[in-house]
Amino acid sequence: MVENPMRIAFCLCFILCHSFNVSASAPDENELFKDDYKDLFSTVPVGLHDRIKYNMRKSFDLDDDGCYIQPGEKESLVECGFNASVKTILIIHGWTMSGMFESWMHKLVTAVQRRESEANVLVVDWLSLASQLYPDAVNHTRRVGQSIATLLDWLQNEEHLRLEDVHMIGYSLGAHVAGYAGTFVDGIVGRITGLDPAGPMFEGAEEHKRLSPDDADFVDVLHTYTRGALGVSIGIQDPIGHIDIYPNGGDVQPGCSLGDVLSTAAAGNFVEVMKCEHERAVHLFVDSLMNKDHVSYAFQCTGPDRFKKGICLSCRKNRCNSIGYNAKKMRKRRSSKMYLKTRADTPFGGFHYQMKMHVFDRKNADDSDPTFYVKLHGSHDDSTDLSVDVVEGIGLNLTNTFLVFTEEDIGDLIKISLRWEGPSDSWSSVFKYVKASLWSLSSAQNQKVLEVRRIRVKAGETQKKFTFCAEQSEISPGQEITFVKCRDGWEVKPKKRLHF
Repeated sequence: MVENPMRIAFCLCFILCHSFNVSASAPDENELFKDDYKDLFSTVPVGLHDRIKYNMRKSFDLDDDGCYIQPGEKESLVECGFNASVKTILIIHGWTMSGMFESWMHKLVTAVQRRESEANVLVVDWLSLASQLYPDAVNHTRRVGQSIATLLDWLQNEEHLRLEDVHMIGYSLGAHVAGYAGTFVDGIVGRITGLDPAGPMFEGAEEHKRLSPDDADFVDVLHTYTRGALGVSIGIQDPIGHIDIYPNGGDVQPGCSLGDVLSTAAAGNFVEVMKCEHERAVHLFVDSLMNKDHVSYAFQCTGPDRFKKGICLSCRKNRCNSIGYNAKKMRKRRSSKMYLKTRADTPFGGFHYQMKMHVFDRKNADDSDPTFYVKLHGSHDDSTDLSVDVVEGIGLNLTNTFLVFTEEDIGDLIKISLRWEGPSDSWSSVFKYVKASLWSLSSAQNQKVLEVRRIRVKAGETQKKFTFCAEQSEISPGQEITFVKCRDGWEVKPKKRLHF
């Protein structure tokens, strides 16, 4: 279900409704250049930093108080068992209306601890500042980032912490907090991961006022809610990292429709749909930590419409990457926008196929407006019937390129089943029965016939190419024909096995 733009605008208005009043009564710290840090830090009220806590996790139970590191107090490092020779992972939450940790925090912390059992895992708790009005919370991001930088500088001096071993993971506003910390720290941190960084008051901002590629040696970003109204979305739309990954185009996330999320269609609960899509970035990251054997891959592309055509499934010259925790470092002058499709639930990863087929109009089909369905038959399993989604519609006497996504690993592709229907043919079964009766009464001269001689396939996850041919290539509505592997010179074996 696609949300009503007015509903989105209402929810955004709820977030920003006090922006003008707050701006008039409180200084906008994000208007300050990050380079001014050295002069300004001494003026930050001590009480503000007392409200930022660094909880080093020892237990999988987040309700356990854990151990708090006190910057400047070496005894707290000994008490918490901080080890500067291993990875240090900081998890930074975003804006909250409840003033409490949300359920995603428990899942993310546990997943990080299980994956990196030896690492120092610190939860940056700025709940008392993040639970204020949204504009106020935004104004605190800069100083929370300064506080984190101070902690890291102290750890460098006191424990010889190596910044290349530091990974900050920030969700929503927390992503921009991590950006400030990465700029203010004395040196360059190894990695920052932005999980659907907040959009309101950051969209279109200059780099020094938000998360940017300069904030760490590697900045990777997941965008899951870039759909908005009035030019603003809950998650930032702009690419702001070295790689910016847009699952499902950063738009509608499977499993987050109103029907999926809610038991009733109450308008007041519409926020739950927005929350589902905004938080999906966190759950994709958790999935990457927990399912090492089910890796999701994203592919570089200029935009979502081009990706839907399947023409971006290339891994040459670092054009593909695994997502989440498993993402590989890529340093480019320009941000790389990458796309993938996902399942509705964990494990989220699926399998992408580019398909090309030339559709000929053989008889009476010039106004057929066909919808094609394919079924993939593999060595492990068969896919369901999959509708071919072509943005501009199927073109006749043209080569059509499109993307097919399967949720399950069907193994090596063996054959393909293909059928097509016209606009009236895709109605209810009653209409299909009537249609079939009418077809049986119609003359052979009026029957619509298309022809597809071969289907060329490229598998995104393996980079293998195949061609499939059919003995009987002409096809009428409702008919199904089968394509089996053949050779026409298009197939090219990878020169070497890809290692992700």
